[in-house]
Amino acid sequence: MKLHLTDFSDLNAFTGYGPGYVEVNRMQYTCNLIVLPDQIIQNWPVRNFDQLTIQHLEDLLSMRPEIILIGTGTTFKFPDRPLLKDIAARAISLEVMDTQATCRTYNILSTEGRRVAAAMFVEITSG
Repeated sequence: MKLHLTDFSDLNAFTGYGPGYVEVNRMQYTCNLIVLPDQIIQNWPVRNFDQLTIQHLEDLLSMRPEIILIGTGTTFKFPDRPLLKDIAARAISLEVMDTQATCRTYNILSTEGRRVAAAMFVEITSG
């Protein structure tokens, strides 16, 4: 699905998503990644959502986002309690949602000037 956007100037913005990819600034990514308004971290070293730990987010946390969105793919999944507690202790908001909602929410928050990060799990499709 394509997202129709207004001018985002120099900000990274989600411009589409679909089975096995997300699109940022009209470029498709088929790997797990982290998107910030001014940076994209490709090949994020966590293979799937069920393996996610605070260690996978340490580099991102050092960038001091005010909000972290985790895109879990086509279905909503909830992270382990220890991860939620670790992030809450750092006074950072965490929202977990499916890919579609993450893309829309990230775009809105980044255009508002918020320091938002989207950690995206891109589901590998077969076929």
